[in-house]
Amino acid sequence: MPVPLAALPLLIAASPVLAASPLPADGFVPFTAPMIQAVDQDGGASGEVETFDPIARARLIAEQMPRRWSGRYQSFSGGPVVPVQLRIDGATPMGQMVDLRGAIAIGGVESPVQGNLNAKSDQLDLLLLGDPLGGALEPGGAFQSVQGLSLSGWRAPRLTTPGGRLQLIPETTAARPVTGDPAPVRGLW
Repeated sequence: MPVPLAALPLLIAASPVLAASPLPADGFVPFTAPMIQAVDQDGGASGEVETFDPIARARLIAEQMPRRWSGRYQSFSGGPVVPVQLRIDGATPMGQMVDLRGAIAIGGVESPVQGNLNAKSDQLDLLLLGDPLGGALEPGGAFQSVQGLSLSGWRAPRLTTPGGRLQLIPETTAARPVTGDPAPVRGLW
């Protein structure tokens, strides 16, 4: 049955309009943060779930990290294997990060480097600050890793450059040559 036009304003006034209806004051529920879960340890004591201290590990890494590394770099396009030497002149802990400064020689071409190593996840970003770079690397790229300094991948500055793989070991154990199968990649989980 059609509604006469004269009755339309009465019909609209009688229907509830939800968007314009104010909420009652007691309808607001404030946010409360969840409680920290505790784990019972031996002897009935309780403690937090995470006992790892990344800030202390960053200090330990900065103190004990080998200052000289050697290894090899090879492009993903199958280029020649290029010898690499890394010298860390300074390692400064900053919270859970370690600020690295030094120099890297790739194929005999030395350039300054600056990097950040995350003590909690072993993630590394190593920027090459020189121009030109050895090993057919282009300025603007960076070595990135989830295994600290031992195994890194070159993130090239352009999509047309395939990148490459950098494998390093501390020079104290570098008496044996880096040959044969490459080191296995450690998973994140």
